[in-house]
Amino acid sequence: MSVEENRKWLGLLRRRQCLAPTLLGWAVLLLICATLALVGVHLVCPFLAVNDPQPGGVLVVEGWSPDYALEGALAEFRRHHYEKLYLTGGPIEIGAPLSEYKTYAELAAATLLKLGMSTNDVQAVPAPFVVQDRAYSSAIVLKKWLHEHELAPAKFNLITVGPHARRSRLLFEKALGKSATVGVLAMPARGYDPNRWWRSSQGVRTVIGEALAYLYARLIFRPPAQDRQ
Repeated sequence: MSVEENRKWLGLLRRRQCLAPTLLGWAVLLLICATLALVGVHLVCPFLAVNDPQPGGVLVVEGWSPDYALEGALAEFRRHHYEKLYLTGGPIEIGAPLSEYKTYAELAAATLLKLGMSTNDVQAVPAPFVVQDRAYSSAIVLKKWLHEHELAPAKFNLITVGPHARRSRLLFEKALGKSATVGVLAMPARGYDPNRWWRSSQGVRTVIGEALAYLYARLIFRPPAQDRQ
């Protein structure tokens, strides 16, 4: 660039040479991007629906889980002889005035009792209504309940459904602290094929929504100061 051109642009710009992809280069880049996207589509659901159980200690079940997941929790409880089964969950937002049970925790506990569990083995720990971070809020309520009853289990095994599993475990780990080991068992999601989730609207909504929510929980969410004490 000449002195005149430099003065013309007030010294803010200058000319440089750079390499640019050819048509073949763009084709190769697009092929690589398409391959990575295809691999990601196939791997995202198994990544989110993680299974990493840690039998022993206590079993925790998210109370909003459907009946088949609660039946799976019952089988898991009997198979590995946990100390206790806790149900978490906040207020039921549909049909609550018609129901004897006002929270998902209480409804799930009643369902397990109906399925044959003993009242000595099941404990509902209802959480209040919150606008966001419901899994984290439920975990904090459970932590406080255990502290109030002078219980401090070191191992938790969390049961939830499908691609919600990885985010739930992360939030329970944040809530319960480093002194607790949190395993997770993801009951298979129904309503769509987890191996072909992109072929149904429910699968797309669930998997993409959970992927974004997990990124939020991993990268942005920070526990309130009072919860870290």
